[in-house]
Amino acid sequence: MTINVDSEVSPLKAVLLHRPGRELERLTPDHLENMLFEDIPWVEKMSREHDQFARTLADEGCAVYYLSELLGEVLSGASEAAGSNQGAGGGTAEKGASRIAASNHPSAAEARRALIETTLEHCGLRDTLEAGPIEAYLNELDARSLAEVIITGLEKHEISFAPARRPLSHYVREGNPFYIPPLANLYFTRDPATVIGPTLSINPMKAGARRRESTLIAFVVAHHPLLRENREVLTYRENPAHTIEGGDILVLNRKAVVVGCSARTSPAAIEQLASRLLRRGFEQVLAVQIPAARAYMHLDTVLTMVDHDAFSIFGGVERELAVYRLHGTPELTVEPVDSLTEALEQALGLSEVRLIRNVEGDTLSAAREQWNDSTNTLAVAPGRVITYDRNVISNRELRRNGIEVLEIEGSELVRGRGGPRCMSMPLLRE
Repeated sequence: MTINVDSEVSPLKAVLLHRPGRELERLTPDHLENMLFEDIPWVEKMSREHDQFARTLADEGCAVYYLSELLGEVLSGASEAAGSNQGAGGGTAEKGASRIAASNHPSAAEARRALIETTLEHCGLRDTLEAGPIEAYLNELDARSLAEVIITGLEKHEISFAPARRPLSHYVREGNPFYIPPLANLYFTRDPATVIGPTLSINPMKAGARRRESTLIAFVVAHHPLLRENREVLTYRENPAHTIEGGDILVLNRKAVVVGCSARTSPAAIEQLASRLLRRGFEQVLAVQIPAARAYMHLDTVLTMVDHDAFSIFGGVERELAVYRLHGTPELTVEPVDSLTEALEQALGLSEVRLIRNVEGDTLSAAREQWNDSTNTLAVAPGRVITYDRNVISNRELRRNGIEVLEIEGSELVRGRGGPRCMSMPLLRE
């Protein structure tokens, strides 16, 4: 499959998902903050809600691929390994990503070794007393079990040490019960990587709890035949202060991209992405500065595109937005723009765009529904979007403005602070 996304609203043909599972059963009250959750979800119901989401996508003619299945196929040798997909631009999205993408036609065994080595490195286990026994344990797992451990985590009590070789971590487990932490946020596949035109951006993530997600995407891209022909892969210079996440990236068309400057995406990373896109034929990147608040962690929590000329927006944040146009190559130019509306109209070549506020005239309801991701819509076609059914007023506003709304249940899915757009990584749009 050749990946390509030239618009936020063109018919969605293929998407990458992750079904929430056992990794979320390892959330405890003591670790909610580190894992970026406010509450412990009911995982069984959450999985059923996600299944409904996947069925809705399939019913709309969209092919659904699951990250865990692709990972298992690579590790088992069920898929032919891909060659190097390391893209232009230099650097790596995350530590170890270059090793994963470097081998030419690696075997399943070589892929396993690369993934295990990179996981140990990410988790700070390389060159420790624990490294040998943990590596031996992982090497003994079959492909399906190894894929599960990489995603769901490895607790310290699961590893046995000879009495004379027990490390300090065997005795000291308070505060961190894991050797390999669970990827509790992995069902938000939007963030670790983004398809922009024919290019795949492997995004360096802000929170430590999520950084391995980018490496996992890079691994699958490098090794699975579904994605191996996609050579346009962007990685980033390794700098923990320069981060960018997919929830902040909106593809308007073949010439313009909008990127949120948020609590998770830095100005330096936006400039890196803009420079590379401009060299690849894009004409401009719009940077939209949003408040650095938990409620607005990404641009798509306050703004999403729902039709060729329309956007769903949280009205309560409009006055706080600042917009900048980045253009020019090889020298990048940054210019302030008077308003979001003006910037979007110019980028889309339209005389007018519609901003559909999630709730009109009721600030309390607007804030409540924005917190429950009412503006985090996923367009499956122009004027046709998936939303949570709990956001009754926002969905009514969309319908009043001519947008078809496909509702899914999300009482548990929303506990991770994300909606339908967050839970999907589009691979191909028409």
